[in-house]
Amino acid sequence: MSIRFKLTIGFIIVVLLANAILAVATVEYFANRLVREVQTRVRMDLDFAHKAYHTHAERISRLLEVIAVRRSIDTPLAQEVQDDLGKVLRKVWREQDIDMLTLVGPDGKVVYRAHNPGRSGDDLSVVPIVAEVLREKKPAGGVVVLPADLLAQDGETLSRRARIQIKETPQSGPEGEKVSSDGMIIGAAVPFLSLHGDGEVLGVLFGAELLNRRCETVDTVKKELFHDQTYRGKDVGTSTVFLGDLRICTNVRDTSGARAIGTRLGREVSRQVLDEGKIWAGRAFVVNDWYITAYEPIRNPEGRIIGALYVGLLEEPFTQPQKVMIRFFLVMVSITTLASLVLLFFLARMILRPIDRIVAMSRKVIGGDLSARVGISPPGEMGVLCKAIDHMADAVAQRERLLQEAARRQIGQSEKMASIGRLAAGVAHEINNPLTGVLTYAHMLRKKKDQDAQQKEDLDVVIRETSRVRDIVRGLLDFARQSPVNMEPLDVNEVIRQTMLLLRNQKEFRKVVIEEELAQAMPPLRGDQNQLQQVFLNLALNACEAMPGGGTLSVATSAGAGKIDVSISDTGCGINPEGLGKIFDPFYTTKPVGKGTGLGLSVSYGIIEQHQGHIEVESQVGKGTTFTVILPAGEDRSTRDG
Repeated sequence: MSIRFKLTIGFIIVVLLANAILAVATVEYFANRLVREVQTRVRMDLDFAHKAYHTHAERISRLLEVIAVRRSIDTPLAQEVQDDLGKVLRKVWREQDIDMLTLVGPDGKVVYRAHNPGRSGDDLSVVPIVAEVLREKKPAGGVVVLPADLLAQDGETLSRRARIQIKETPQSGPEGEKVSSDGMIIGAAVPFLSLHGDGEVLGVLFGAELLNRRCETVDTVKKELFHDQTYRGKDVGTSTVFLGDLRICTNVRDTSGARAIGTRLGREVSRQVLDEGKIWAGRAFVVNDWYITAYEPIRNPEGRIIGALYVGLLEEPFTQPQKVMIRFFLVMVSITTLASLVLLFFLARMILRPIDRIVAMSRKVIGGDLSARVGISPPGEMGVLCKAIDHMADAVAQRERLLQEAARRQIGQSEKMASIGRLAAGVAHEINNPLTGVLTYAHMLRKKKDQDAQQKEDLDVVIRETSRVRDIVRGLLDFARQSPVNMEPLDVNEVIRQTMLLLRNQKEFRKVVIEEELAQAMPPLRGDQNQLQQVFLNLALNACEAMPGGGTLSVATSAGAGKIDVSISDTGCGINPEGLGKIFDPFYTTKPVGKGTGLGLSVSYGIIEQHQGHIEVESQVGKGTTFTVILPAGEDRSTRDG
């Protein structure tokens, strides 16, 4: 997967995620804000509707008070009705459009009904408004429910108007009765008090309007609040009065266009408003459409919940512009997203163009063309990267030239050393033959018996020194001999002794004290004697060169945990910390030009790795250096063939 693809996918994900979050947050904000504003308006409209009904009750109360104040009663109520009170009440009932206008005696029984003169004598003290006036002797008003049997006393017209066929709707509660015959009335009652000032109640004048199917009030609320606005043939604002959970007067329309009288309140709204007595404000499904609504309970004078008052706004006129706005916003977001992605594509292409050049240049370098370069330097970090890669390519080309030059020198040096080795082998052979003769004759002379002590001691010196010279020549021949890698069990102490034997008589070691601390009973080591001897010889020569004024070269061996440690320490100048990490790099040397190639330690490190070991180094400037060769011990350990 290319970096261009990853970068493009990353840009796409970031842009899409950011725009998606922006779109969701914006849509949610506008939707919630609109709902909150409409809900606030509906709550205010509900207050207005409540005041409208309260004002209606007050109008009836004032009308009754005017009649009670202007009409003095000093004879029995029945006589007053026979005289002219009945005519007055009948006239008021017709002119003021009141559904009920009833004169009640102090015992609570009906004396006269202006709306149904032929029916009297029934008890209205069960009506909370009348009962409150008889008890408190002052006007009272409110909303109450008249049972069907009591409502029947007011005439067939009102009884028939109160009878409502119940219609089920998807959101209504469980099915119950099919017909409701009870009536909800809003009215007032005032007392007729005695003219003697003793506070005696001579009678009660009771007036009320039956709210069942009386839609003038809800239509007035709709007109005053919503100005009869419509949307696609539907009223924008609606109002309803509920008797229990039943709509008894409303301007909400059903699917046929008729008033939805007889439909029921939704289950959730009914529970909160009618059961818990709380105000509901929110989105609700009303009959056959969604409205933003507000409901409040209607209580009778005794405080019992008998119904609900509703005001609602059709949701669609508010959500439709919102949907158009949201669609427009989403289209604009989509366009800007697409434009952003196109710009990001070209931006990514422009940013990654230097990387393409870098990749092409790298492939040429891998193919062997060390002259290839990026060749561009854009502004910013990418330009710094291009310059750094070109500098790196220059360094690689220069290092390659140095390697080739060093390789040529090394090959020439190797050929020269091979020639010197062959010459040394020939010289050693020539020296070895006379030494053998000298040693043989020295032994023969030593066996003569007519020698004094001084002569024997001199011959012993000749034999000892001649034997030492022979051993040196033999070691030189073994070291110079070209032979294949031969992994065999070795005694590391013996390898070190032979190496030190070659070094002790070198003129470079005349000022160097060689100390050997070789552990006893060392485990065998599987390796190539010639290669290991080359490693130890190289480390010892480096130690000697670090002590030009003389010093101590310490060689020690130890064994444990399945490994053999050989440490070679000097008391020389040490290695600085900057160079300590580079000493095993090929061609790295601290020696003057012409004194070293920088390959000795690198070759030694490779030989030890072939023996499955490694080399560690510790050094302090001015105090000396210690190289520790760590090799696996035991005859059963296997190594790679060099």
